[in-house]
This record gives sequence, structure tokens and C-alpha cells, in this order.
Amino acid sequence: MDFVKKICVFCGANSGKDVAFVNAAFHLGEVLGKRKIDLVYGGGKLGLMGCVSTAVAQHERQVLGIIPSAFTVNNLVGETCGKEIKVATMQERLVMMMELSDAFIALPGGFGTLEELFQMISWAQLSIHNKPIGVLNSNGFFNGLLSFVDHAVKQEFITSRARKILISATSADELVDKLQAFRFEPDPVLSQLKWSPSSSQKEKLDLTLRL
Repeated sequence: MDFVKKICVFCGANSGKDVAFVNAAFHLGEVLGKRKIDLVYGGGKLGLMGCVSTAVAQHERQVLGIIPSAFTVNNLVGETCGKEIKVATMQERLVMMMELSDAFIALPGGFGTLEELFQMISWAQLSIHNKPIGVLNSNGFFNGLLSFVDHAVKQEFITSRARKILISATSADELVDKLQAFRFEPDPVLSQLKWSPSSSQKEKLDLTLRL
């Protein structure tokens, strides 16, 4: 049985130079809608964010935009497609995205998209969550990033186990299939860390952590 019912999509508030990025965002939204998967995203209707949210809504699936209140002043990012939750900070937004989603997909985007993607990857590495994460490598957009990650593995800054956290595919259907098939492999050391919100003390480990 498919366990991914809600996917959080990180992507640009711009449309990008190539129309292929817009087409990929719309197609991803269509795939999610047809596969009865709901969307969590950053809110508004700008760029690729507007494309994917509109496509999901057109297939009558739930769309939830989580947006910092600062972005809603003077209608800066446009009207959110679907329900909207306003939060105070960017960090609160990302935590809520993590909690309300079953998986994560990054489409082409800028610094904000990359921050969100790598934050989710690092949280998975630390066993803060165990949810699948993938990039939709439309038109080769993420080729350089994927090459860099593999380079970091070769230079022993990222473990081969951690490398498996980041999934990639060139089509939306293939990527969703991979997310559904993903099985988390916790790091035997990092999984011992205690992340209780009621305690600021982490268990001390006599180890060198590769983060």
C-alpha cells in the first residue's frame, strides 16, 4: 500500500528561464492529482509554486500553503491556492512542512529551495524524521548539485548511507514511485540522538560525526 499521501514541494517563486521548468511543475501537479496525493507547499501563486499548486487543485486534491505572515503583507506573493496557514518565521514554516508531509520533492529554484531541500536532508540524516526526499531533475537542472553531492561522498564528507537519502529522477511518475518505495536506513550512531522538544540536552556520543 502506498504510504505517501501528502507531498511537500519546494520550488522557485520564479518560473525560470526555460519553459521546461514550468511544464515540469504543472506535470508534477497533474501526477500528484491523478495519484490522489495532496500537496503541501510554501503558499502564494508565484512562479513554479503557483504552477504546481494550481495543477493539484484542478484535480480536486487538497492544497495547503504554509506561509510566513511577512509574505502576506500587500499581497506580496499572491493568493494561496487552497487552504493557508500563516506562521511567524521561516523555521516554523519548515518544521510544520515536515510534520504535515509524508515526503518531499524539490523542483528547480533558488537559495530558498536549496535551503529547504538540504535542511530536510540533514534532518533525515540526524533521524529527526524518516521521510523520503527527492529532486525532480527536469532539463538537467540538478545535474551539478548531484555531481557535487557525489563528490562530497568521494571526499568522505558525506557517507554512502547518507547519500541514499537524496533520491532523483527525471520524470514525475518515476520520482513518486521511488518515494513510495523508499525505506529509511537510520545511521546507527546518529539515530541514538535524542530530539525531545522538552529537553535541550542531547545524549553525548564518543564519536566523530560527519555532518
